[in-house]
Amino acid sequence: MDQSDERLHVLQMARSEVLAGRMSRRAFLRLGLALGLSAGATALAACGGTAPAPEPTTTLAPAGNSPSGRLRVASEIPVQLDPAFASSDAEILILNHVYDYLVDIDAGNNVIPRLAREWTISDDGLRYRLTLASGVTFHDGSPFTAADVVWTFNRLRDASLQLPTADLYANVADIAADGDTAVVFTLSAPNPFFLYDLSDNHALILRAGTANPATSFNGTGPFKVVEYRTENRVDLAANPAYFQTGKPVVATLEIIFFADQAAAVDALRGGQVDLVLRMPTPLFQTLQQTAGIVAVQTPTNGFDLVRLRADREPGNKPEVIRALKLATDRQAIFRQVKAGLGAGGRDSPIGPLFSAYYSEETPLPARDPAAARALLASAGYPDGLKLDLHLPDSGDRPDLAVVLKEQWAEAGIDINVIVEPESVYYGDNGWLEVDLGITGWGSRPVPQFYLDVMLVSGAVWNESHFSDAEFDALAATARTTLDETERVRAYREIQRILIERGPIIIPYFFAQLSAHREGLRGYVAKAFPGRTDLATIAV
Repeated sequence: MDQSDERLHVLQMARSEVLAGRMSRRAFLRLGLALGLSAGATALAACGGTAPAPEPTTTLAPAGNSPSGRLRVASEIPVQLDPAFASSDAEILILNHVYDYLVDIDAGNNVIPRLAREWTISDDGLRYRLTLASGVTFHDGSPFTAADVVWTFNRLRDASLQLPTADLYANVADIAADGDTAVVFTLSAPNPFFLYDLSDNHALILRAGTANPATSFNGTGPFKVVEYRTENRVDLAANPAYFQTGKPVVATLEIIFFADQAAAVDALRGGQVDLVLRMPTPLFQTLQQTAGIVAVQTPTNGFDLVRLRADREPGNKPEVIRALKLATDRQAIFRQVKAGLGAGGRDSPIGPLFSAYYSEETPLPARDPAAARALLASAGYPDGLKLDLHLPDSGDRPDLAVVLKEQWAEAGIDINVIVEPESVYYGDNGWLEVDLGITGWGSRPVPQFYLDVMLVSGAVWNESHFSDAEFDALAATARTTLDETERVRAYREIQRILIERGPIIIPYFFAQLSAHREGLRGYVAKAFPGRTDLATIAV
């Protein structure tokens, strides 16, 4: 066996020891690190999990033919399938195939038609008229009309539901049907990114008056739900009345749930699934030289956010925030956790893929643990600082926590790492309450989304509880100005503020890491919006 197989063999033996109670979880994690595996891969293996028995290789129909064949996709377990409240990749994956958006974003970051076939914008940038596709029906046979769009977006901007989209669409003054086949959005102020906002992950169009969005599954999308088993899988069948020509290619889509990503990769190796859309870096590396498997990496602007609440101690002391930044070696994290896949971060969600706005004008502070200790002492912590660090068990986040613990310890910052299942971490908005946390943010086509939803004062998903008047004013300028030069200037100042005093650390932007069996052509991982279109995959 090669070196990677030998490492995994030793790790599997150790996992058996853990499950039999003969080795502590801490000792097991140390062993995994000693073998050169990441803490995330080690922790996932420790969770156990077995794959189902192998099944015959999937065969898909060539593009252009009637839908036929079966595609089996590994996914994490979804929790919330009401589109307005969905947050995880697993949830968006399912919903994207049951419902439709008004517009989509292609690989070149261009807005392209979906339910909205064309649009016009008034000269003052305040009125958007969208012409809708005709002859579209919901899965129950009822016609799709402008009234469904109005109802959906009024729900998304309903402040009483406490949705992140309430902030995103707060600038919408009115939504009105123009007959059955057109809808008009009127804005309070210009928003050059408004069409991109219409592609937000939550903005799937529901039938007006839908009583139980989490369970009705009555969309216009390319697949109909045949059966949904909450802890196991969802089976979907091609929608024969789908309005987009040539879609779907696949007759049957099976999305199979796995409790951990290591088990999903094992299922790909064993032939029980055809495609794994997300995995930690160490698992991806083991697949890069695996016969019969194609490993795919795609740059994105997705990132892991390390944040400290700034509205209460200790995060309300600027010295503490500066100390955390001085204690962090971002390049070392990028190398150790991401193996150089993706891009290094600079404590701002405006990453290198936003080439028109990304700036390196403001230097990052050089790592200086001694200076960090001195800052903590001046903030009233002469003996250092002890904090709980909360994070989900997905992706490379457990790895990131291990490296942060090591780096910060040199500055007198002692963190207790608390890893939770992703569904628990995000459940009931607990992630918004903890003092110190790591959260994964998916890629978006424009940077304004992050500012409006996670960083401006009072934003629904402002998990750091950051509030800065200068930042808010700049974010408002970037959101509303029609002068691109002014927007560039605002974004550069925003990056400066976040580097200098923002209670956040962004050490890297991750690549989307996925893998599929050979013979599965037509699959290209999309950078945005994190919702792969499986309806178009062909051999």
